[in-house]
Amino acid sequence: MVELEEKQIHKSNLLKNWPLMSTIIVYCVFSLQEMAYSEIFSLWAVSDKKYGGLSFSSQDVGEVLAISGLGLLLFQLLLYPPVERRLGPLMVIRLSAVISIPLLSCFPYIAMLSGVVLHLVINCAAILRNTLSVSLVTGLFILLNNVVPQSQRGAANAISITAMSVFKAFGPAGGGALFSWAQERQVASFLPGDQIVFFALNVVQFIGLLLTFKPFLAEPYQRE
Repeated sequence: MVELEEKQIHKSNLLKNWPLMSTIIVYCVFSLQEMAYSEIFSLWAVSDKKYGGLSFSSQDVGEVLAISGLGLLLFQLLLYPPVERRLGPLMVIRLSAVISIPLLSCFPYIAMLSGVVLHLVINCAAILRNTLSVSLVTGLFILLNNVVPQSQRGAANAISITAMSVFKAFGPAGGGALFSWAQERQVASFLPGDQIVFFALNVVQFIGLLLTFKPFLAEPYQRE
């Protein structure tokens, strides 16, 4: 029975495989948000404090990115595998998205700090944000490979990377435009300055989170 079902999936059109397509759509939404965040973070960090930024130099931003990269490497090697085995990839994706929302909401208030405390807090926030983002993407990759038999994994990954690249292309442009617009509304009554930027990022994150639930995200194909 399992062999017959796998043969039927093997012959099916990948574009008609809704578990695959729904996973790719979720992947694209989170990829768009991640690229926009990457663009916004650097712009926000080097902008002046009177505009809600951190007044960092390019060297300071590079140090934050390097430290967060090291923390990310250690997390992926030591912590992610046991967490994924215990919770499963879908739960890791949802938890990462949920935790990222309040974390991003705190970023505008980090700019109120200064000195050593500011550097310590922003490094911890960047490490946590990057580990959550990579955990989410890794979980999506696992789901992508679970929704198709092994014979179709190459084609499935090619489709997902192509779609993701299209969405990522809009991330920097959209993030930069959003940040520039936010600089002009520093005294707005609703979400002034950079608060609207991180609110917009959270909106996209929340949409991605909603898409991980039924009926949109279909159950992956289970193989013995």
